[in-house]
Amino acid sequence: MRATTVRTGPSSLVVVGASLAGVRAVEAARKAGFAGRITLIGDERHLPYDRPPLSKDLLAPGGPIDPVTFRSRAELVDELGVELLLDAPATGLDPEAQVVDIGGDDVAYDALVVATGAAARSLPGTENLVGVHVLRTLDDARAVRRALDEGARTVVVGAGFIGSEVASAARKRGLPATIVEALPTPLVRSVGPDLGLALASLHTRNGTALRCGQSVDVVEGTGRVEGVRLADGTVIDADLVVVGIGAVPRTEWLAGSGLPVENGVICDEFLRAGAPGVYAAGDVARWHNVLFDRSMRVEHWSTAAEQGARAARNALSPAQAQSYATVPYFWSDWYGSRIQFAGVATNDGYEIVSGDPAGDHFVALYREGDRLTGVLTLNGQRHVMKYRRLIAQRARFDEAVAFAQTVTPTRSTATATSH
Repeated sequence: MRATTVRTGPSSLVVVGASLAGVRAVEAARKAGFAGRITLIGDERHLPYDRPPLSKDLLAPGGPIDPVTFRSRAELVDELGVELLLDAPATGLDPEAQVVDIGGDDVAYDALVVATGAAARSLPGTENLVGVHVLRTLDDARAVRRALDEGARTVVVGAGFIGSEVASAARKRGLPATIVEALPTPLVRSVGPDLGLALASLHTRNGTALRCGQSVDVVEGTGRVEGVRLADGTVIDADLVVVGIGAVPRTEWLAGSGLPVENGVICDEFLRAGAPGVYAAGDVARWHNVLFDRSMRVEHWSTAAEQGARAARNALSPAQAQSYATVPYFWSDWYGSRIQFAGVATNDGYEIVSGDPAGDHFVALYREGDRLTGVLTLNGQRHVMKYRRLIAQRARFDEAVAFAQTVTPTRSTATATSH
């Protein structure tokens, strides 16, 4: 009588996306004791590397030119036993057949983690102009770094966090820098209009020209960028234009797969992505965050790392799947100052509990109803994680303000009821 083989779980894990979430996924799989085949697929030729330094350390005068890699090839291949497929963009997914297509070759899976991240939005009409860049990959960062080292007059399109770090890098070299922002106030969606203005003042205080409420009419140049013409007719001379107008999730390769996609791969609280054995993590995932009871897509380092690990564990042991809830957190460095944010910025108002938004330090707490939902700090490194814990504990706003009095007794009394 023939013996019957009983499958107790997946025997193969495929992770599409060789960045932070992808690496954390394969690490978590092995740490959980998974002994099956693991394939990590990436569209870049580089080993998986850390992205935050691309707009920070790699752009700094005299800073490193090599990336911070998460693992060496030997660690990935020999120690973790990963089949590493780099420079191999995924081009399709068939959930019924359980295969990922990479340019005509099929990679079969029992469990799949989609971690393809996001792509920077480009400025139409600039595709053939030398000197116009987005900043998303290592190759992008190296090109921007070379231009800055050569003394480029810099125009940044978009006053978000990445573009602001580019302007900061230019000013550290004493180079002229201009930021063009289509909205009348920078960072409205991230922190609200009042505190957006407070952060934007760092630009003008450090010599960066800030042009708000202006759209780009055309980027001028013959072969190479020469200037940026605004909608009001103003022309800003430029040798380097960095486009920082946001990013879109990399879901184009999922067309026809049947996976639910709307500004990301739609997932439940367990990061399940709508097909058997398929989960998503990182910038590409839009999941239900039960801590805030809403759908979120978060482009933050800590979220990508945590989601990658959780998605892999859930994909390999779906019967023991755990939901993923988090207080989103990010940081940004401008002109020697550190900006940190945790939680979500809501429309119910905020209160300054330390410092002054017109100065070099402040702590602002956001509320939704009677609940603390967010904290923004400028040079408040010792504060932000305390409030992040309170947000995770679903603390009341008045409790957080009372707590602020115990840790920052000289707090400001400035408040705002809405933003």
